[in-house]
Amino acid sequence: MNIVTENETYDAIVVGSGISGGWAAKELCENGLKTLVLERGRMVKHIEDYPTMYNDPWDSKFKGENPREINARYEKQSRTGYVHKAERRHFFVDDIDHPYNETKRFDWIRGYHVGGRSLMWGRQSYRLSDIDFEANKKEGIAVDWPIRYKDISPWYDKVEEYISVSGENLGLEVLPDGKFSPPMELNCVEEVLKKNMAQNYKDGRLLTIGRVAHITGAKTYDGRSACQFRNRCMRGCPFGGYFSSNSSTLPAAERTGNMTLRPFSIVTEVMYDEKTGKATGVRVTDQETMEKLEYKAKVIFLCASAIASASILMQSKSERFPNGMGNDSGELGHNLMDHHFKAGATAKWDGDKDKYYKGRRPNGIYIPRFRNIGGETDQATFKRGYGYQGGAGRGDYQPQIAEAGYGAGLKKAIQEPGGWTIGLMGFGECLPYHENKMTLDYNDLDKWGLPKVNFDAEWKENEWEMRKDMIASAKDMLEKAGFTDIQPMDDPSAPGNGIHEMGTARMGRDPKTSVCNGNNQLHAVPNVYVTDGAFMTSASCVNPSLTYMAFTARAANHAAAQLKKEA
Repeated sequence: MNIVTENETYDAIVVGSGISGGWAAKELCENGLKTLVLERGRMVKHIEDYPTMYNDPWDSKFKGENPREINARYEKQSRTGYVHKAERRHFFVDDIDHPYNETKRFDWIRGYHVGGRSLMWGRQSYRLSDIDFEANKKEGIAVDWPIRYKDISPWYDKVEEYISVSGENLGLEVLPDGKFSPPMELNCVEEVLKKNMAQNYKDGRLLTIGRVAHITGAKTYDGRSACQFRNRCMRGCPFGGYFSSNSSTLPAAERTGNMTLRPFSIVTEVMYDEKTGKATGVRVTDQETMEKLEYKAKVIFLCASAIASASILMQSKSERFPNGMGNDSGELGHNLMDHHFKAGATAKWDGDKDKYYKGRRPNGIYIPRFRNIGGETDQATFKRGYGYQGGAGRGDYQPQIAEAGYGAGLKKAIQEPGGWTIGLMGFGECLPYHENKMTLDYNDLDKWGLPKVNFDAEWKENEWEMRKDMIASAKDMLEKAGFTDIQPMDDPSAPGNGIHEMGTARMGRDPKTSVCNGNNQLHAVPNVYVTDGAFMTSASCVNPSLTYMAFTARAANHAAAQLKKEA
């Protein structure tokens, strides 16, 4: 093995360029640290490398569907339903080139390119509350979070204001308020459900517009402009209307002159110095040339995603860490979580036939958690809770075509929208089970000679019981509001399908039971920080990306302060 050693020693190395990596790069560079950002995939430049950003449906062959031979290469990525359209397939990995193994099914959905999944994320942005941070301790489950809401609240403020989160403050303990740009509007049928919920329930439940990382209002954001309501977000937004690393944090890091970005760089391990007890840098395999490289730095940020960061630590073996760097507790790779979802109900609305809506709002409604938050809301059959995402809309003429047939009937039908429908889809919390895990299979290597990830995780009784309530509550809310043809929704799928994988290097107070401390540092190697989903101690029921960003900003500023002390 010929290893090329980079002569320059950086202040910091960031592994990954997605939501967490972009924030680490921005904060470290703005603190004056010379920072190397390593991305395992190809380069994607903002605007320049969004090939389908302006395409209309008629611009794609086969109505935008993939040919069968193409779909065969995306078998696991397609489990979400996101990859079946040709206009966004290029942002998802090829399962043939990037395989993994499953003891139990796990839908590991990935994007290997600069910007990572920040280009394809759902953009829903919610804060965790002290109800979340205290739940493990109160219930005697897993380990206690080493921080509380007051510790992270200022960093939520910072992130929300910088990325622009559109939303409405509600004054709820379970869903803390934030620094929001103007909320998007509900349509008339969503307003019906909102009004009826306020009348019919006294348990604190309410309906609001989703909190989403889109620019609304007149404020400008470093070259990003307001959302255009095209709802083509997963192709890459030329306006920068929604937040991504490519349109926001990476350009900010680049403007400092302190960032070096290297794509096609697969980090295989973190190097360790037995004498100092610190990491010295990383080893890299060039994805294209297979060249082996070493890069040195004073501090390392692992932001490669929960599974990839845990894999790197597992591969970082030494005499001090025979089972992987920072794995004194044996918890590395365990406590794998995701959100279980696709449980709820759909219905029809027979009124408001004379009303429609303008634009393609890239957002839906949100019903915050109303279970197990005290008093009458507490449930005997399951712990924790769930929220609903969804929305109402009008269909088009297609269902009427068969009846219209031809002539005047057809002409009339294609000029009129179809009926109103609404859907409520629950997102539920998964408990942190030690036995839900990912491991590495050293008997089955990928094309770069690295062990393949193997998943062994499943939903358990608490999740199954919660799903029953998700469905029952959705049906009840729709029925009381006067909706018709109410149909239950229940597609449990498998862990991973929510694309919120987390927990594989959890933070905690005790090095004997956790991997990271309250500053996202490895307990045993303090100059290695883990700030993607791997550090999560419990899952809450809200989309986690805002939390990853807030913790990353906090950790990066902690690292910069530590380096200044040592200088």
